Amino acid sequence: MKLVDKYDSFIFDLDGTIYRGEHLIPQADEVINHLKSIGKKIVFVSNKTTGTVNDYYLLLKNWGLNIEEDEIINSTLVVANYLLRNFTGETFFAIGEDSFVNEIKKSGLKYSVDPKVIKVLLVTLDRTLDYKKLEIAAQALENGAKFFAANIDDTCPVDSGEVLDAGSTISALEKRTHRKLELHFGKPSEFMFNEIINRLKPNLENTILIGDRLETDIAMGNKFGIDTALVETGVKHFVNGLNGFSPTYQLKSVFDIINRKI
Repeated sequence: MKLVDKYDSFIFDLDGTIYRGEHLIPQADEVINHLKSIGKKIVFVSNKTTGTVNDYYLLLKNWGLNIEEDEIINSTLVVANYLLRNFTGETFFAIGEDSFVNEIKKSGLKYSVDPKVIKVLLVTLDRTLDYKKLEIAAQALENGAKFFAANIDDTCPVDSGEVLDAGSTISALEKRTHRKLELHFGKPSEFMFNEIINRLKPNLENTILIGDRLETDIAMGNKFGIDTALVETGVKHFVNGLNGFSPTYQLKSVFDIINRKI
């Protein structure tokens, strides 16, 4: 039996698994289009917040993937849904890029850089991060703002290697303020998992999650009882496990899904 034949539902990480930086992982389009052609359920899940769901949809379509926009979930969407339900009308500040900030505004929150009025601090990947943003965030936390993160990845894979991501910023703020992160909404959180389940409605025994990170992708599969595959096309990882997380399979790339025998 081939790996592709064992599962009905496939959860794919994006950055580092389907593409890296600005380039599609070789033959990733063939894999996705083959899975769709034989009736498999697919959802793409990303902790990256520098683009909207529509941005990622257009990117993947441009690379020739036969997908639908509602097959994509990112942590911006998950955190925005939570805030819409629980913090509409409140004032927020984000260590995040314009795309992320604008999506949060759509959920009914008001943006401010005044630490005295900020009620919710959000942290995510921010390639424009500077000392001023860190101090606004720190002072807001010292004034009692909620401490949330869209994701907790330490790094993000790019063409040339990796760049600092939200986890590193969270650690700096925790040390600066002696506050601990309260909630995060990306992988491997329950918030993200519930969003996936709502989209796929899968039989978990016939579901596999494919990603490049032990501490987010593989951790989420382990946490919720889903088989996992760790690919080698993204961040550097330690195949002997991290904090007890271990994949069901280790693959060179997603292409192994359609030719790997098990």
